[in-house]
Amino acid sequence: MNFRFPKSEKLKSKKEIKLLFTEGKTVTKYPIKLFFLPTQNGQNTKAAFSVPKHRFKKAVDRNRIKRQIKEAYRHQKHLLKNNEDSRYLLFFLYIGKETALYNTIDTSLVDVIKKINP
Repeated sequence: MNFRFPKSEKLKSKKEIKLLFTEGKTVTKYPIKLFFLPTQNGQNTKAAFSVPKHRFKKAVDRNRIKRQIKEAYRHQKHLLKNNEDSRYLLFFLYIGKETALYNTIDTSLVDVIKKINP
């Protein structure tokens, strides 16, 4: 299994992010909210991560949570069936009010991925 998260799998395009938020769907499992949009144009599944500044004022806290979400995604992305029919644009948003343990983030991320990819 490949646990890498290369640059080609990072969602950075403003056009794709805007498309994701306008046409995408959402799934929530506290403390993770996932915006997703299936794509058919032959690109890899791409992911982005965010933690709101109005809940976590210190950048240290936001960065720690983002690192935990990225790590959980890296270890669980094999749950996404990576064939031509199921490729996604993913945006993980942390909606918790306090910092959570890695185990909590990991289990909610697994549940969210299983909801979009049965």
